[in-house]
Amino acid sequence: MKIAVDLHIHSALSPCADDDMTPNNIVNMAVLKGLDAIAVTDHNSCDNVEAVIKAAGNRIIIVPGMEVQSREDVHLLCYFNHLEALREFDGHIRKYLDGLDNISEIFGNQYIMDERDQIIGERKEMLLSSVDLSVEQLVQLAVNFGGVAVPAHVDRPSYSIISQLGFIPPDLNIRVLEFSHNSGSIVSQMQEYQRIISSDAHSLGEILEREMFLDVDNVSLTDIIQWLTCPCVI
Repeated sequence: MKIAVDLHIHSALSPCADDDMTPNNIVNMAVLKGLDAIAVTDHNSCDNVEAVIKAAGNRIIIVPGMEVQSREDVHLLCYFNHLEALREFDGHIRKYLDGLDNISEIFGNQYIMDERDQIIGERKEMLLSSVDLSVEQLVQLAVNFGGVAVPAHVDRPSYSIISQLGFIPPDLNIRVLEFSHNSGSIVSQMQEYQRIISSDAHSLGEILEREMFLDVDNVSLTDIIQWLTCPCVI
């Protein structure tokens, strides 16, 4: 069974995203585009994921996730089978933020919203920064909390594992890489990894159409996490 997904979307919590990236706007746009599952992966925080899950109801699967920036400025997408596991992971990540405050006039707002798109708070800490954990530590931390880490947009010239490290450590516990678009020269060097394509949407129009498919047994969060953990088993 093939399901259409976009597993890298930012909400208004990410300062680089539009303020109209609200829970309902994101869900409604994803449904209009015919997607079966999405992940809202804000920078170093998961404060809007519950609201997105509630806004979605039974219309679309929401994969609990977060985009974390490592000490080396590598972006990693971390996905979990349960919201509570993501929250525990988030609580640990907060200990390693640099402590600087966000300057919304420069970097953008960091709105926390409820399922009715009401602003109920704002993160004061600067989320567009690295946490004081290495790539290896973050990958293992995601696994320890029952999740899986996927290096983000590996075909980009910045904030990717290739641009920052120059290679993928062979003992890193990953099976999947995310690409922002097809890049033959890079793909040809990474045949041992499965690939996903995501939008990294910061505005509603950027959310993917039905163009990235996962082959799973069931349309379920469990099967999506299983595919990301070991694509060969489904």
